[in-house]
Amino acid sequence: MREKIDVGSYKSKRGRNVGVEKRMDPIFLILVFVLLAFGLVMLFSASFARAYYYENGNSFFYISRQAIHAIIGVVGMFIISKIDYHRYRKFAFPLFIFALFLLVAVLFMKGDENGIKRWINLGPIGQFQPSELMKFAIILLFASIIAANYNKMKTFSFGVLPFVTLLAIVIILMYLEPHLSGIILMCSIAGVMMFVGGTKPKYFFILFALAGCALIYIMFFKGNYMSGRAYYWLHPFSDPRDQTMQTDQSLLAIGSGGVFGLGLGQSRQKFMYLPEVQNDFIFAVICEELGIIGAIAVILLFLLLCYKGFEIASKSPDKFGALLCVGIVAQFGIQALFNIAVVTATIPNTGISLPFFSYGGTALVMQLFEMGVVLNVSRYSSTTKLYGDSLAEKKRFKNKPALNKN
Repeated sequence: MREKIDVGSYKSKRGRNVGVEKRMDPIFLILVFVLLAFGLVMLFSASFARAYYYENGNSFFYISRQAIHAIIGVVGMFIISKIDYHRYRKFAFPLFIFALFLLVAVLFMKGDENGIKRWINLGPIGQFQPSELMKFAIILLFASIIAANYNKMKTFSFGVLPFVTLLAIVIILMYLEPHLSGIILMCSIAGVMMFVGGTKPKYFFILFALAGCALIYIMFFKGNYMSGRAYYWLHPFSDPRDQTMQTDQSLLAIGSGGVFGLGLGQSRQKFMYLPEVQNDFIFAVICEELGIIGAIAVILLFLLLCYKGFEIASKSPDKFGALLCVGIVAQFGIQALFNIAVVTATIPNTGISLPFFSYGGTALVMQLFEMGVVLNVSRYSSTTKLYGDSLAEKKRFKNKPALNKN
């Protein structure tokens, strides 16, 4: 009987699984550009008043910088989309160690007015947030570990212990910043990857219980800014002139937008009423200017991005590529979910940004780089057409042997 051919990949003479490179997934690429363009438009609309007031009358301060980072990110995305994602595997642990070094270094930097240390000042270049690099380092390292030990993931020694140990180191360093939202996001990403990788559900119940107890202790009994945010979340209108002002103004912006919104650029709360309007609370401006329709559009775009990303993962030629996509897409989906939940006062204010929309050069560049990784995986997956129209292209792949997946 003739052997079944998998034209999506083949084994080289050295026995290494090699994918047949195709064009990147066009729908996923379009979604990325739509989110990026939408985000830049809304950032300018939300930030020009604040920029004029705080940046010496320069209304284009935030958007001009974000646009530069967007260009850098897009160029990097296309370059990364051409680099075989298998090459990243050998850099997984070194990148994690480097990101750990930066998390230690940031603790020696000067903090903001609240003593929070999350950024490394690079002078005229701007600021760099090490936690953004750590997100990708965690995804890359966990994907590599799971792919190498996939058949042993149901055991505690391989399916739980190494991931909890690595996460514990990151959590301790980020707690010292402190950066609770980053901790929650990274733990959520790790949980998704472990679940997809095959960790037994019973271990998640134990980990969730321990994490829940730790979170409750920190937020309600530790007596720092986290416990204060938990209190004011439970009492959202108790101090509208100070502690709850951001939440109150956000809810006011969302409510005033109604179904169709006040119109693009017509937000009132962005005129020095709503703090961090260019960053964590930009979704409130979207709701105010574009209404429920605009809010649903943003949510649908993220849902479609996640759907296409998981589709690429499901049709990846190997487990490493699949887990890379799962981790990256989970990061975007979870981060968007948390941001919207914060803005709508569904969860306490944790200071988490909205991907592609919130102001932040480090975050935007890293987000686009990660999109480049997913696009590269899509080149080797079966979501895009392999054969061209020419008979020569068909003959080229006719006798490739089938892929032996990990």
